[in-house]
Amino acid sequence: MSRNDNSPERKQSGRQGGSRKKSYARGNAPVKQRKTTALEKQEDGMRLNKYIANAGICSRRDADIYIASGNVTVNGEIITEMGYKVKLTDEVKFDGRNITPDKPEYFVLNKPKGVFVTGSINKGGLTVMDIMAKASKSKLDPVGKLDTQTTGLLVFTNDGGLAKKLANPKNGIRQIYHIKLNRTLSQSDLEKIRDGGVHLEGKKVNVTEVSYVKDRPKSEVGMELVSTKAHIVQKIFKSLGYEIVNLDRVVFGGLTKKDLPRGRFRTLTKQEIINLGNL
Repeated sequence: MSRNDNSPERKQSGRQGGSRKKSYARGNAPVKQRKTTALEKQEDGMRLNKYIANAGICSRRDADIYIASGNVTVNGEIITEMGYKVKLTDEVKFDGRNITPDKPEYFVLNKPKGVFVTGSINKGGLTVMDIMAKASKSKLDPVGKLDTQTTGLLVFTNDGGLAKKLANPKNGIRQIYHIKLNRTLSQSDLEKIRDGGVHLEGKKVNVTEVSYVKDRPKSEVGMELVSTKAHIVQKIFKSLGYEIVNLDRVVFGGLTKKDLPRGRFRTLTKQEIINLGNL
């Protein structure tokens, strides 16, 4: 029966409590009926089209079209219904990419020494989240980790897709560290690191470059590598019998500490964001 049928029989049927109206997608095409979930009934949820629009993908009107076309999933399930509601804890993907209801934001911090990257503030001590609270009202997460005593570049974003990509050890990101050891690094150990002679957990550690820092004691070295494995630099030198006194990450991807004092952060430029996404 046509949606525009105004016959008395149609009107009478519409007033009966036991009847159900058909749902229509854009263009009056019928969509598959599905049992309403508990999530849809929650009053504190956000309409899916608004969620997508807030993420900066497109307008709400266009979001409805993409939803009806099956471009959006919530917690792994394709959603095609108009008015579907989601919570901030749900995983929403648009064309397979994670999105958040906040406008994506990207920052880089020059982390000071003695500041925690993870852990609760209730345990005492300053955390990087205390510093970044001044940057945005959105929930920002650090990309990767730095030890409490390690200083240098740390990226923050609410873009879950990019954060996951950058933190994936399989991808690898160019990083350069300035390392100060408790004693002089011997030439033989320097060459051993450079030539891939260091093995951790039965696997060879590949280092792009390692050298003494110019005009500094030979206990200070610079190291470039692409591994994002936790504590990789510390493990390399510990395996050779050295202790790290100071560890500073001076390059991350294409980002440097230029004009960024210790303890300060800045917003990434559009080009820097593009470059990180292409890594």
